[in-house]
Amino acid sequence: MLGDIEIKEVPWSEFQGPLSEVREKVFVYEQRVAPEIEIDGRDPECFHVLVTNPEGIPVGAGRLTPEGKIGRVSVLLPYRGLGLGSKILQALIEIAHREGLSPIKLHAQIQAVSFYERHLFVPNGPVFMEAGIPHQSMKRNLA
Repeated sequence: MLGDIEIKEVPWSEFQGPLSEVREKVFVYEQRVAPEIEIDGRDPECFHVLVTNPEGIPVGAGRLTPEGKIGRVSVLLPYRGLGLGSKILQALIEIAHREGLSPIKLHAQIQAVSFYERHLFVPNGPVFMEAGIPHQSMKRNLA
């Protein structure tokens, strides 16, 4: 299934549709995040990564703000467990490194903390609620 999966940095101006489609399916429909929380108006200024399957269908996404905050990392349900989340995260880390953004930060859903720890992020502060979901602030210094 991973044969011709493509992971690439894309501009919001050209790929707003596919990026939004993945995020809406994961966050709004699956996780019941309110659309006004998911769509925060910051996308045009962010760096974006899009994952497409061999047919060119969008199956994953993620973004990095100009301040170095990773977010909106999402993979459609049938494509989970294939390492795509790690590939999205690694692509965003590479963009942060290129842009000189360090430390990089993120708000991890509690069930994803160990995933981010495997990528050298460390908890930073107490657990808090965001969009009705418990989160942990995490950060990673880039060397």
